[in-house]
Amino acid sequence: MKKKFNCEIDCANCAAKVEEAIAALDGVNDVKVNFMMQKFTLDADEARFDDVLRQAISVGKKIEPDFSVEC
Repeated sequence: MKKKFNCEIDCANCAAKVEEAIAALDGVNDVKVNFMMQKFTLDADEARFDDVLRQAISVGKKIEPDFSVEC
């Protein structure tokens, strides 16, 4: 399942770090964090999507405290 969300992230370097960390999570098929468009795209297992999304947001906040996602 693939979904797009509006997000807030402060810089392109932070977006790359967050994207790399989320990609390493179990259940994530693909992830994109676009700093310029302030968009977050997550492709994850449909059965676990909500759980993976919560984990992804948590990991993102650990790397960049200002990272937020509009669900």
